[in-house]
Amino acid sequence: GGMLISALDEVKRSGGEHRTLGLYGQERNHMTASIARMNLVLHGVEDFAIARGDTLERPAFTERDRLATFDVVLANPPYSIKQWNRDAWQSDVWGRNFLGTPPQGRADYAFFQHILASLHPQTGRCAILFPHGVLFRKEEADMRQKLIEADLVECVLGLGPNLFYNSPMEACIVLCRSQKPPERRGRTLFIDAVTEVARERSLSYLTAAHQQRIEAAYRAFADDPGFARVADRAELAQQGYSLSIPLYVKRVQPENGGNGADRPLRELWAEWEQSGREFWQEMDALVEMLDGLDPNLSGS
Repeated sequence: GGMLISALDEVKRSGGEHRTLGLYGQERNHMTASIARMNLVLHGVEDFAIARGDTLERPAFTERDRLATFDVVLANPPYSIKQWNRDAWQSDVWGRNFLGTPPQGRADYAFFQHILASLHPQTGRCAILFPHGVLFRKEEADMRQKLIEADLVECVLGLGPNLFYNSPMEACIVLCRSQKPPERRGRTLFIDAVTEVARERSLSYLTAAHQQRIEAAYRAFADDPGFARVADRAELAQQGYSLSIPLYVKRVQPENGGNGADRPLRELWAEWEQSGREFWQEMDALVEMLDGLDPNLSGS
């Protein structure tokens, strides 16, 4: 229930009408669902429904013969689960497989499609926390192409490592809209906020300044060298419909072009981290390719 409470607090903070909000959530784990309900009650929330169950197999929020739709969906789906009913998804009765059927070993795009299908066709927006692999993995390329051609992806935000308790990995947030504002149609914003991280002992977090910079970039929806860039669908097509952030947000090279002796340590550290990210993304792509090889093949 933490994300729902944070969303409610944000509506209150910004002066929105919070008393008419309805909050909904579904969680497979019984204990987590119970804690979410208790958390909402303790915060004085009355209009909410937290259902327990498997979102992919038994979506809880439906209206007659179709999924219920929502104005805003916030989600942190489990990363790349392997144990899920792929066969049922191929003929999903709720029509959530409109982009395709994900591989058995990674259900990320099943959750993605469930969320997109749950958006109100006019006002729907979503923000989903994903591993970076969903942005570029080859086995999901056809689904990603359909997603881009449908003009649903508004922004791809890359975050730094160790921001979440359940994973030290870097993550990304994918923001989508059912209907983009006219000035944003056919375009996608990429934000590289990997270095926007404060560290204190073993903890990493976003400061208020980090959050403000990210929000300002999203609202501006414009190029900011080394941090944000807007790409149109033609460019995404040229890049093979990959949403990998380093393809679009390039590192800003120092003007002096020196060997680093006269450059700030923070700048050198950021460059080293960027190089490491690109290396591991390339390694991830290589592993994806090797996973797809027939194990019965052998060299002569």
